[in-house]
Amino acid sequence: MMRKILVFVGLCTIFSVTSCQSHKEEKEEETHFLVTSPLKKDTLITRNYVCQIHSIQHIELRALEKGYLQNIYVDEGQFVKKGQTMFQIMPLIYNAELQKAQAEANFAEIEYQNTKQLSEKNVVSPNELALAKAKLDKAKAELSLAQTHLQFTEIKAPFDGIMDHFQVRLGSLVNEGDLLTTLSDNSEMWVYFNVPEAEYLNYKTHTTEENLLKVNLLMANNQVFEYPGVVKAIEADFNNETGNIAFRATFPNPKGLLRHGETGNIEMGIPMKNAILIPQKATFEILEKKYVFVVDKNNVVHSREITIASEMPDLYVVKDGVKDNEKIMLEGIRKVKDGDKIVFKYEDPKTVLPKLKVYVE
Repeated sequence: MMRKILVFVGLCTIFSVTSCQSHKEEKEEETHFLVTSPLKKDTLITRNYVCQIHSIQHIELRALEKGYLQNIYVDEGQFVKKGQTMFQIMPLIYNAELQKAQAEANFAEIEYQNTKQLSEKNVVSPNELALAKAKLDKAKAELSLAQTHLQFTEIKAPFDGIMDHFQVRLGSLVNEGDLLTTLSDNSEMWVYFNVPEAEYLNYKTHTTEENLLKVNLLMANNQVFEYPGVVKAIEADFNNETGNIAFRATFPNPKGLLRHGETGNIEMGIPMKNAILIPQKATFEILEKKYVFVVDKNNVVHSREITIASEMPDLYVVKDGVKDNEKIMLEGIRKVKDGDKIVFKYEDPKTVLPKLKVYVE
């Protein structure tokens, strides 16, 4: 009987110790909750805009005369220098026309000189001399026109650039105005992107001609282009259907990596006054909606939906749903549920944010 009593007392002691230890662990776990507040301050948020990349000069090269394409001196994708001959249309007819015009100019010159001598001797009237001079001027004009037509049989590069693919082949019969190829000057690139009206107003408020906004280009391979660009032009009118206005940023392209027609995303910093900032890790998601746990004055947590205005590294800019004077759970959000009362340690947001390694303006 005594042994049974001792065994019973021992079991009660074990259960009691285990229960006390369990309550102690729960109590210790409760004290581990970390709480902070949203931070309200001016900051610079990054917006992404789909963009189109254009060469600073991109032109069509077209035939100026009709004829057979006799020579092609360049290749597709080749870099050409200003003034370099690229195509030649067969010049035989234009050479013949030039020779004819030259002969007629020579004849008119001789006729004019003879008439001039006779006029000096008062053999012919001044009107006949004026007529001979007019014939000479007309012949010289026709000679100049024939020279121009002959020059047009050679198509030369108007600037340094890169050739596109050919629209014609050697021996093709081309007509005046037919497209031969295109030429792109990629030394600098113009990148166009559309900005909403509100962000345009923020940009104009904080930017001057001496302090142009710098932007980055995220290329199609998700790599940031190594040279930043500068917004140098804005279109005159808003698009009434979208409420956007087109910006143009200029990017240097010394290595020729960017080409005409590429796409990407512009990353532009937009100043925002009195932004509400919270750490991303303080949020959780339900059915694609963002929530935080707000701690009330009785230390009870309540889930609340928030609207995200912008995303930054490790931070969210909150549009609405929480105020800067409220407390939100920073850690342990998966260990509580709506309506739980917690014991927490409060940490100032100005201390929390630097630990996230985020720079905030």
